[in-house]
Amino acid sequence: MTIQIFILTKLMEGKNYPYNIKKKLSEPIPFDQLAGLTESKLYYHFDSLAKQGLIETVEIIKEEHRPDKQIFEITAKGREELPIKIYKLFETADSIGEMMVGLANIKYVDKDKAIAILEEKLKSSKAKWEYYKSFEQLIEKDKDNEKLIEFLGGYVSTKAEHAIFWLEKLIGQIREGKI
Repeated sequence: MTIQIFILTKLMEGKNYPYNIKKKLSEPIPFDQLAGLTESKLYYHFDSLAKQGLIETVEIIKEEHRPDKQIFEITAKGREELPIKIYKLFETADSIGEMMVGLANIKYVDKDKAIAILEEKLKSSKAKWEYYKSFEQLIEKDKDNEKLIEFLGGYVSTKAEHAIFWLEKLIGQIREGKI
């Protein structure tokens, strides 16, 4: 989904073609390599978006000794679907890291709706963390497992508290118009 959101947002900026979008993803930081995005995967997503009616070919450029270059643009349906895809990304992401493409393109959504989704995610995360903490009293500790339980408990609590902290910070930054 994040690749499709990225493609749609690039096409919101104007007509473009797959190779150029992949190039933008790789410079100056090779995000394409970091995400494992190959040209075949990119073309697959362009094809999928076209089949959904979210983008369309508007021009084919023929060059000698080179493959034809298909130029795409976003459709009206694609403009309507982009915010829906970003909202869905926010709803399904397990971490802020998984939301990065949506956050980078938050200008295409209603920020109040995004905040509401993130606040619900925060509420759910806090409730889940409280539920998990209740198990602490059920664990039998003895001399053999005491250090392991301390280690794992510290790891899990730090990770959960860290995620909650950053989600609260993200909501605040969006609310204040900083993001």
